[in-house]
Amino acid sequence: MPKYGLLIDYEFCVGCRACELACKQQHNRPDGEWGIYVNKVEHEAVRGKLYYFPFPTDDCNLCGKRIAKGLQPACVHSCWSGVMKFGTIEKLAEEMRKKPRTVLWAPH
Repeated sequence: MPKYGLLIDYEFCVGCRACELACKQQHNRPDGEWGIYVNKVEHEAVRGKLYYFPFPTDDCNLCGKRIAKGLQPACVHSCWSGVMKFGTIEKLAEEMRKKPRTVLWAPH
């Protein structure tokens, strides 16, 4: 089981895509390659209501070099709305109990 992960609060993501840009810049990713991407979904029952969902991909390594230096992953550091948290799986799982609209993600 991975030691570290991301806790993502989908309820408050505003779709700014700062996480995408930070990841691309940190890893010098070419167009079309993502470590994390934000998907926009329109609520079917409420026309015009949009939700944004940041999705880490299989290419995400939680910015291992940044973590080794004691820094947050680039996506977490750049998330100005604070919807992403980095930490140990155990601590993030505790946070999930307080906030039901979250997803815990860990690299494989």
